[in-house]
Amino acid sequence: MDVLNNLIDGFQIALTFRNIYLCFIGVLWGTMVGVLPGIGPLVGITLLIPATFGMDATGAIIMLAGIYYGAMYGGSTTSILMNIPGEAASVVTCLDGYQMTRKGRGGAALFIAAWGSWIGGTLGVVALMFLAPFLASFATKFGPPEMFALLLIAFTMLGSLGKGSFFKSVPMIFLGLLLGTVGMDPLTGTMRFTHGIDDFYDGIGLLPVAIGAFGIGEVLHSAEENLVRIVHKVKLRELLPTREELRASLGPIIRGTGIGFIIGLMPGSAHVLSSFVSYAVEKRLAKRPEEFGTGRIEGVAGPETANNAASQSAMIPFLGMGIPTGPATAVMMIALLIHGVRPGPLFITEQPLVFWGLVASMYIGNVILLILNLPLVGIFVNVLRIPFRILFPLMLLICLVGTYAVNQSAVEMRILLVSGVMGYVFKKLDFDIAPFILAMLLGPTLENALRWSLMRSAGSFVIFFKSPIAFTLIVVSCLLLIWNIYRAARPKKAWEKALEEE
Repeated sequence: MDVLNNLIDGFQIALTFRNIYLCFIGVLWGTMVGVLPGIGPLVGITLLIPATFGMDATGAIIMLAGIYYGAMYGGSTTSILMNIPGEAASVVTCLDGYQMTRKGRGGAALFIAAWGSWIGGTLGVVALMFLAPFLASFATKFGPPEMFALLLIAFTMLGSLGKGSFFKSVPMIFLGLLLGTVGMDPLTGTMRFTHGIDDFYDGIGLLPVAIGAFGIGEVLHSAEENLVRIVHKVKLRELLPTREELRASLGPIIRGTGIGFIIGLMPGSAHVLSSFVSYAVEKRLAKRPEEFGTGRIEGVAGPETANNAASQSAMIPFLGMGIPTGPATAVMMIALLIHGVRPGPLFITEQPLVFWGLVASMYIGNVILLILNLPLVGIFVNVLRIPFRILFPLMLLICLVGTYAVNQSAVEMRILLVSGVMGYVFKKLDFDIAPFILAMLLGPTLENALRWSLMRSAGSFVIFFKSPIAFTLIVVSCLLLIWNIYRAARPKKAWEKALEEE
């Protein structure tokens, strides 16, 4: 009953004209960046962070979250109509979605993708509404040893589920941890690695690093690609699927929701991994698996539902425990920190209006997206006609102006440019940037939990073995580390190679 009362309060917040407008802008921009190849939700969120500086925390997270799950919807459009994934999670959709378009069933594929996305996204919000408060309540019982063990397992899982090789993820994690130590020591007050630069006393700014690595780095990398864009037009009357297509998509939508929800709780590129796993499951369960890749509706329904369910369930550990499970939620956490709000076990009790307003807005946003992605699909396809020679310089300008507007710091502008070059170089060398940003964001919390634990035990590591929760999590971390090494050494499967290439 308390959940329903809180949800009603949340709708009172989300249904204000200002928050409906921000939700609409977020999902609209998210759909557009999902449609445009080479941008995606991460860059879309990064670019609009500066636009949230004049907002309250509730409006800011409503808009940024709308971009996140809105891009999951929009990414399917180019995959189905052009055979070009607008977002990484839509790579699998190209296999059968584009073949359906070539057979004249592109409209039905778009309908099933939008319908499955709505079901997966809505059920994901229901789970968020019930599980996040429970998880936050459970996490309040954690002391420093338990929190250190929990963060340790999160870092270990980054190597397990992130894109690229485990041996390439580990250096990025250590680099993020190293940069996270710059600034004033929170326990002793001494300065670490500041080299006399005043702007480094409170640490290297996460915002310029994130905008540079994800925004400028992605623009530089995408500018090299030559995308031949041949768009197949779809008429409104072609959007209705047949009864057989609806019946065939029902099972994949249900299974995709479950797969996406479970994988979304784990650190890494969950929305990408969930779509691959869903496609593999549907192909294995099919009576004629050899027909996958020739235009099967199941190959569209399952992955599109899974990646949207994963984007919603990823908010549960992010809001309930303060652990972002991917780069997009990490950037949203940076935005909330700028607004003075820190996600974690106390977030729901200390900021109930922000949390329940966000939950209610996600119900509203999913309905708006269902409306946008069916009748207005032709308008979004026209967005693809924007020349990259105009789009990319505009994105660079937004990155520069947005970063400078925060603190008017010349040092942060240099950090932005250096981070942009680093992001470009890392991407060219197939190093995943996500573990780097997540490690830089969570590293100080991990360090503080370790040091507080050792201070309680007079420097003895026995404290980690006296707590059953901490001991269990540390054992799981060790097992995951062994699994990571084994996984990196064994030959890759086809879907794992595709995930790394993307």
